[in-house]
Amino acid sequence: MFFDVYNTLAGFHPTREQIQATAASLHGLRLTDEGTARGYHEADRFMSEQNARRPVRSMSGEERQRFFAEYERKVLLGSGYDVDLETAGRVWESVRAQEYGLRLFPDAIPTLDELRSAGFTVGAISNMNQSGDALARDLGLTGHIDVVVTSREAGAEKPHAAIFLEALRRAGVKPQEAVHVGDQIDSDVRGAERVGMHAVLIDRYNGSPGYEGHPRVTGLSQVRRAVMDLGSDRQDAWPAP
Repeated sequence: MFFDVYNTLAGFHPTREQIQATAASLHGLRLTDEGTARGYHEADRFMSEQNARRPVRSMSGEERQRFFAEYERKVLLGSGYDVDLETAGRVWESVRAQEYGLRLFPDAIPTLDELRSAGFTVGAISNMNQSGDALARDLGLTGHIDVVVTSREAGAEKPHAAIFLEALRRAGVKPQEAVHVGDQIDSDVRGAERVGMHAVLIDRYNGSPGYEGHPRVTGLSQVRRAVMDLGSDRQDAWPAP
């Protein structure tokens, strides 16, 4: 069982809605939580598409600045503000100026521990630009997870096959024996599917309510049941419930 990190196992603290609202208010913009959620849905999809073409981490400083200005523009558009890139760039700088970090969602550790106790090998596959050991340590995952693979270590971002294949190699499992859970349809779900893994979409913010291509859950506590339903016709693939 593999999990994405951002928006799957962990989210921003303070919340992304709080961070964006604070930054936008400095520029005379008033955001709603619902609008920010809509905006992030489009912005994160934009990032996934970019990483599929050319990783953001490989961009020059100027290129990254333009990219994140457009990213922020999409976030603001969710609340009805169609600003130019210059304005969006200034708001993004205000976002970056705040103190925030990633924190595990409350359902992360209980779910990981439950799955490991049930006999699953549990891992994380992340586009974070740091080592897997450092990521696990920083998030408090050490001792609760077996394998953590990042894009820095694999030399590739999801949805590219290399990062999934490296995770499978470290876990010692075949693609058809593994499931990847993530919040991005292209990078997490389709990326995993392309290498022969099963996939589950986690939709914490209800950005894809009508999605039916793969199992969809809204929280980690639902993952084990979704996986067992997914594999009901091949019980040799993972432990019984």
